Parts: sequence; C-alpha cells; structure tokens
Amino acid sequence: MVQGVSRQVIVVKSPDPRFFEQAIFIVKADAFGKGATADAVLQEARRAAEGYLKRTSRLRETCRRIPAPVYAACGALGATVCWLLAFLL
Repeated sequence: MVQGVSRQVIVVKSPDPRFFEQAIFIVKADAFGKGATADAVLQEARRAAEGYLKRTSRLRETCRRIPAPVYAACGALGATVCWLLAFLL
C-alpha cells in the first residue's frame, strides 16, 4: 500500500470481458494543465484500451488458425538449419 501519494486515475470498463475486467490509467499531473478537458482524457483512455484489445485479439486469432503440424514442421526446419550451420562452421 502506498501512502502519501495522490494520483488521478481513470478506470475504463473492458469492451470485451473475456480478457480484462477493467483498465486503469494513471493520469499525468500536468495533463489538465495543457488544455485537455476531462472528456478528452477519458476518450483517449477508451481509445487506448480498445486499440490494445484489437491488436492482441488479431494476433491471437492468427496464431490459433495455424494448425499444430505447421508449428512442428517449423520447429523441425529450424533445428535442421541450426545443425547445418553448426556442422558447416
């Protein structure tokens, strides 16, 4: 527990609860001094959370589409290349 520190945070509920329940953003101390409104900061936090979910979801779905034998073949090919390089050098 941290005592004596005052921070402003934004809690954003996850648009996809399969991965996260909520995202917590710690707001910079000078964020509102630069002319940003509370609504603008909140919108930016939502945009960042949704963007993160979109990036990680695409990568995960792409990896799930690749069948297991392809992973095995890539591993075997990689091991063969390593053995050949070790043998030739």
